Amino acid sequence: MNVRRHISAAALAATTALGLVTLSACSGTSSAGGDGDDGRLDVVASFYPMQYLAEQIGGDHVKVTTLTKPGVEPHDLELKPRQASELRQADYILYLKGVQPAVDEAIAQSGVEHTVDAATLTKLEDHGTDVGHDHGHEGVEHDGGHEGGEHEVGHEGEEHAGGEHGAEAGGDPHIWLDPVKYAEVARGVGDSLAKADPARAADYRKNTETLVAKLKALDARFADGLRNSTTRTFITAHSAFGYLAERYGLDQHGIAGIGPESEPSPARIKELQTVAKQEKVSTVFFETLASDRTAKALAKDAGLRTDVLDPLEGITDRSKGEDYLAVMESNLAALQKALGAQ
Repeated sequence: MNVRRHISAAALAATTALGLVTLSACSGTSSAGGDGDDGRLDVVASFYPMQYLAEQIGGDHVKVTTLTKPGVEPHDLELKPRQASELRQADYILYLKGVQPAVDEAIAQSGVEHTVDAATLTKLEDHGTDVGHDHGHEGVEHDGGHEGGEHEVGHEGEEHAGGEHGAEAGGDPHIWLDPVKYAEVARGVGDSLAKADPARAADYRKNTETLVAKLKALDARFADGLRNSTTRTFITAHSAFGYLAERYGLDQHGIAGIGPESEPSPARIKELQTVAKQEKVSTVFFETLASDRTAKALAKDAGLRTDVLDPLEGITDRSKGEDYLAVMESNLAALQKALGAQ
């Protein structure tokens, strides 16, 4: 009798403990969901620059799925039915409107409450095939602003104070290649994750500050590393580096336009050969996820070297680094060598 009563009490205690654990787990999840087997927030990122932000800021509290697998050129992505289903089941979606039309359309139809367009978290600018400045880095504001003036960072898909962005505004989407702009986006992502999952808001904000500090240090290394050089001009396969060029007082000349799929005309190739000669260009840059044929042909005809300048649209085994920071450091080294930095 005593033994049976002891077992019953133990069972009751176990049941109570299980209930407390369940309540604790429920209280740790967000209004957005996070009701998976491990209690983490289900986050879907459109491609690598968004995936990196979600992983760095979300930390152990998120499970990140990326729609663009390693080795796939993001602009060419076509979603499979399974991926569209993943979108609809997500707690939080992070994407960059204007980069992947198929993703933009699927997200618009997903009905997910916490959907964040990174283009609304900073100010997009128009960059054509050529972009740059006549001044050095010291002429560029370096406190989180850009030369266009101060602006407020919007959140949670709200319209940015500077006006419309994304494809409708025709803005250059390659904001992640400017560490200062990327940090602005990171702050917006941190705020939106805190709103989606308020029980873990403190951790998201702490992780955001850690990432922003790393990006600020990266910005300083680019500023110092590119301050003095033989030339300020570089030629690259497609015009992905407009924000980077503007930030550090460089002149970018793209073989193709903003999209890597566009083909240059014979007149454009001749123009670039003239630029290379006049501006003492030593190197034509190509990238890992798109064809290098035209870049190498131009380099051969003009007697120039070739090297990789990675637009960081994806990480593969060919990338010169395992993550965003490492590849950006590799890009800095490549630019320093090509520009004759001192």
